[in-house]
Amino acid sequence: MADKVVITGIGTVNPLGKTVEETWSNAIGAKSGIAPITLFDTIDSQVKLAGEVKDFQPSNYLPAKETRRRDRCQQLASAAAMEAIQQAGLQEETDQAGRIGVIVSSAIGGLKSIEENLDILRTKGAKKISPFVIPQLMSNGASGLISIDHHFQGPCFSVASACASGADGIGIAKMLIQSGVIDAAVTGGCDATITEFAVMSFDRIGAVSRRTDVPATTPRPFDRDRDGLVMGEGAAVMVLERESRAVSRGAAILAELAGYASTADAYHITAPSKTGSGGAKAIESALEDAQVNIGDIGYINAHGTATQFNDLSETRAIKAAFGQQAYSIPISSTKSMTGHMIGATGALEAIFCVLAIRNGMLPPTINYQTPDPDCDLDYIPNIAREAKITSAASNAFGFGGHNAVLVVKEYS
Repeated sequence: MADKVVITGIGTVNPLGKTVEETWSNAIGAKSGIAPITLFDTIDSQVKLAGEVKDFQPSNYLPAKETRRRDRCQQLASAAAMEAIQQAGLQEETDQAGRIGVIVSSAIGGLKSIEENLDILRTKGAKKISPFVIPQLMSNGASGLISIDHHFQGPCFSVASACASGADGIGIAKMLIQSGVIDAAVTGGCDATITEFAVMSFDRIGAVSRRTDVPATTPRPFDRDRDGLVMGEGAAVMVLERESRAVSRGAAILAELAGYASTADAYHITAPSKTGSGGAKAIESALEDAQVNIGDIGYINAHGTATQFNDLSETRAIKAAFGQQAYSIPISSTKSMTGHMIGATGALEAIFCVLAIRNGMLPPTINYQTPDPDCDLDYIPNIAREAKITSAASNAFGFGGHNAVLVVKEYS
């Protein structure tokens, strides 16, 4: 029998916390990470709220010189990777460095650095542009820097599939381990898109909530009165290993990454398929890859953006994949607390699945007030729920029609 792919380390920096422990405590406590935007002046923006990483000090993780050379999304990724690698006890092993890959994905890359240097070009001229701007803006920059920091020399790249980027990167890392190309991987996602250009651009296509009254009441996934996503930022990273390698070195195994699948809607560049057929196929294929039945899934961490079309399409996808069983599966959108972290979101939501299995608690969908008759599943409204589960699925559905689904199982 082929080795399982297991998870031995997890790390995150996000609007709910700068460690896994803090993040989980706040998620189970139904806390909101949404607050007024401070990363840019919102005087000209109709969008005033976002999920920022509060009081993030990159100097706590990196030498001062390195903090200046890295875009914010790369700083966040470096911090999350450090936590995951430390928990896993994954050390530099010179003779095995080529067997450890790094796949930390970003949907957009160093957007903050792009904006800042374009302003410099226009106001001060080309000679004032930072010599570090190219490595700062590269979407593969986080992977490259983590590889350099920890001397891992296996395959190193980034996946760009919009909001599915982090989940796709994790799934591809799993496949590389299963195929024998590598024995371990540092993988996940990062993005830092709370910038004036990004927020106004997402608002321009009607995707973002403009609520400004009480920050902690938006976004509202699956609620009848949902009016759009809230931008978030952060990074989430996990260490995957071949089971035999993890066991041989005495690593503590957190869970098994059992299934992965990716599909395309082939429908529209931003809108999801109305039927949810692409998402349904991804769910079905991920369950097949994990060798679990629909009745085995005890929790779904939904993509749940709080846009009108996404929540409806995803609800239909879940119903198509699970049939009547869909009504019995607890579902939550943790984006109700973190906001939408774009390329990092699928990675963090997979980590929530690991934590739900290990801790016997399911995080809630907060801000759920008015049921939508078209979104009529069990969305764990407002309060975390105690539940013993052995398998969970995480959906990540992105612009471009990208659908990625991960299945996590209790390790046994």
